[in-house]
Amino acid sequence: MNICIFCSANSNLPTEYFDRTRELGAWMGANGHTLVFGGCNLGLMECVAEAVHNAKGMTVGVVPSIVEKGGKVSEHVDVKILCDNLSDRKDLMIQRSDVIIALPGGVGTLDEIFTVLAAASIGYHNKRVILYNIGGFWNSLIAMLDDLKAHGVMRAGFDDTLKVARSLDEIAGFILLQPQRKSSFSVRRPLGRRTQSHRAATATP
Repeated sequence: MNICIFCSANSNLPTEYFDRTRELGAWMGANGHTLVFGGCNLGLMECVAEAVHNAKGMTVGVVPSIVEKGGKVSEHVDVKILCDNLSDRKDLMIQRSDVIIALPGGVGTLDEIFTVLAAASIGYHNKRVILYNIGGFWNSLIAMLDDLKAHGVMRAGFDDTLKVARSLDEIAGFILLQPQRKSSFSVRRPLGRRTQSHRAATATP
């Protein structure tokens, strides 16, 4: 299963967030799941990549040019996919994953979550988003979404697309129910790192 992780690249976070993220990454690697993530070497991104890597799992980092130029690419990326910007990164991460797990994160993580939910609501895909509610982090977002549902502006099927997990066992249960796409990546780590490019071609006069 290709599992996309949306999360913070901030390192100044509660210890619990890192502990639970590390536990998730170790479980993914031990169970043959592939990590698809933003490729950064900071915060929860680096934490989950290192945990998957140490558990002999495979990691796919989708890396915008600004991250690469800044020298912020994680050394735990097995397959590096280069892209132009954050919009490209979102598209590629969604395309290459079966299910999405959202860990604590800021405006970038929220942007990614709502992009997936909006696309699912009009039929672009049937991929599930799991909010990993570590320490009640997502409580305010859940309350807002419940309020939107109460006002009748959410499409039918939303509750099946978005799930809330409070433990690793609950995440595992949701993932078992998610259909798996045919992947171009092996579930085992390749012998050497690979780089792909999805940057836009530059026109020549």
